[in-house]
Amino acid sequence: MKALATGDPVRLGPHRILGVLGEGGMGKVYLGRHDRGHAVAVKVLLPELAHDPHMSHRFVREARAAQAVTSPGVARVLGAWTEGERPWIASEFLAGPTLDEVVERRGPLDEAAVRAVGAVLARTLEDIHAAGLVHRDLKPANIVLTSTGPRVIDFGIARPEHGLTLTTTGTGPVTPGYGPPEQVLGLRVGPPGDVFALGAVLAYAATGRRAYGGTDVAAVQYQVVHGAPDLSALPPALRPVVAPCFARDPAHRPSPAQVAAALAPPESARRLWRRGPLADDIARREAEARKLCAPPVPETPGCPGRRRFVVGLAGGGALALAAAGGGAWWLLGKDGDGGRPAEKEATPEPRPWDAKRLDAADHRDGEPPTPLWGPVTAHPLGRWLQPVRDLLLVAGKEGLTALRVTDGRERWVVPNEHRSHSAPLPNGLVATVFEDRLAAVDTGTGRTRWSAGENVMRVLAADESTVYVTTGETTEDRVCAFDLTKRALLWDVRTPISHHYDSGDSRAAAGSGRLVLFGGEAGNAAALDAGTGRTVWRLPHQGMAVGLPPVFAGGTVYLGGNSLTARRAADGGEIWSIPAKEKSYGYVGGWSTPVLDGDALYAVDGDRISRRNRHDGKADWTRSLAGLAYTASVTVQGGMVWVSDAQDKGMIALDKATGAPVWTWSNGYGEWLTAGAGNRVFLLRDGQVTAMPVT
Repeated sequence: MKALATGDPVRLGPHRILGVLGEGGMGKVYLGRHDRGHAVAVKVLLPELAHDPHMSHRFVREARAAQAVTSPGVARVLGAWTEGERPWIASEFLAGPTLDEVVERRGPLDEAAVRAVGAVLARTLEDIHAAGLVHRDLKPANIVLTSTGPRVIDFGIARPEHGLTLTTTGTGPVTPGYGPPEQVLGLRVGPPGDVFALGAVLAYAATGRRAYGGTDVAAVQYQVVHGAPDLSALPPALRPVVAPCFARDPAHRPSPAQVAAALAPPESARRLWRRGPLADDIARREAEARKLCAPPVPETPGCPGRRRFVVGLAGGGALALAAAGGGAWWLLGKDGDGGRPAEKEATPEPRPWDAKRLDAADHRDGEPPTPLWGPVTAHPLGRWLQPVRDLLLVAGKEGLTALRVTDGRERWVVPNEHRSHSAPLPNGLVATVFEDRLAAVDTGTGRTRWSAGENVMRVLAADESTVYVTTGETTEDRVCAFDLTKRALLWDVRTPISHHYDSGDSRAAAGSGRLVLFGGEAGNAAALDAGTGRTVWRLPHQGMAVGLPPVFAGGTVYLGGNSLTARRAADGGEIWSIPAKEKSYGYVGGWSTPVLDGDALYAVDGDRISRRNRHDGKADWTRSLAGLAYTASVTVQGGMVWVSDAQDKGMIALDKATGAPVWTWSNGYGEWLTAGAGNRVFLLRDGQVTAMPVT
């Protein structure tokens, strides 16, 4: 990484620019630190090109193309600004070596590692193609190995919409030896072109040399069009998988799904990026990146300041950085006296479907504003709301129903007699239960992309690689994990949270290598190893039968119930704990599910709500409610926190900074359920869904 030079920006939007990761004739990629503390990679169009309507339009289209792909194998776009003299695109940042660096420094990968890398890349290509794009520049330099697996970077020349590349105008976008014959000849390149490139990547990873050789670019391109790849050094077991990818006719190449199925990597192959020298290298780079993006510190004698630290890295540091998916680091600042971390609220990047927040002129204190939309009729027994991007998923009359967050209109319906909870998955999918099977539904169309399992009763939770469900003939006897990459059962264990026929459901959350369940017949909490299903720790009698969802933040899990407690996810060790005024009983009493907003935590204890610091549990403010809350539902959105004031009083909206009441909303009697997203709070009561604005 290079230090900033004269003319480089020091800030782009909410990002403090720290250094230059790469540059070309058309733009630069910078390392930045978001105001909330995490690292980002910011791609910027050169100022002199920003005034070119053609180039500016191409940059806008690249931003849209990158945002369209939501695969765990690519970078998630965090924000973009396409106006003015410095248009930019910010994506997730990771520290790790590229595949070509690994092969050059450590030699070819063994067969198991090639299968593991190839399977992930094939699934990623499947996701890219499902979004209507073709990458068109898959090569070892655009594949970064991270602690969670390979990531594909650089959508600069993705089609069908031309994207921006960091090359000078008029240069060819084809990487010699990786672009397919049709791309070399200037013909239309479809998804099979990416499969050709995947074959070339796998051949290089397995042998350490390119499949097409030549003394210059023209010779290599001639071999691609007229010759055959050199696969003589390829392990015999890999040849039947890799060779078909090089078919001259695109129609004769396998699909990414077929490549992934044929590779079938062993479970142990994941150790490539989790254990051993490569994992150590990745961990070292991650640690250096965390240091670089830590909050600034003043220079003191003997202690180099921020700029000197950056320059030191630029002059010979071992930090290799790439703009790719998977892993942003959320770093917590300290206040001046070295005490507890400073408070920061979560401020999501704006999205096209976000609502406008109300200002002082839009409402009167004490008077609720007009709803954004609703009420919309859902199923009277529906007990969940799930915002997913521009949709709100609810239990409708006929099953899983997707409502548009902007106006409440129905987008699609998936029949689902269980009316099961859903869980967002990568790649624009959501997990639900359909015909007693786990189903992955495309949020854009409502179509089932794949299904698996049998006697599936409920979706518990999901992370970027696994979805967790309960199964059983009549009760939730077992907990199962399905691997999203292989689309196969990962493990199947008897549930550590027992259920009686009339006991409440357990609720669950996944994070930090754990699946934590809470509820069931005895109100116990238990943590399972996400990789094996083994029970790692238990917390008995934390609450009653009504399950409360655990909440993860980093390596900590937060629980309500008979105490509000923060526990180490790894071993269940107590970080802090606050007993409830009255132990929970059925649907009343005890602490509610905590809600996190940056460093702040909001929770209800019987008839009072408080805001606390999530790191030590100390209260910032506490407010009494009008009566004992009925399974209090707390939602934080914008500058407000919403909570049921009492069973028959309605929902009260409070200023989240002070706890002062802003207004109360009521439309009948019964239990409230709430969710928030996109500057909206969604209220569900008596089978009616309403969307409210926030300040």
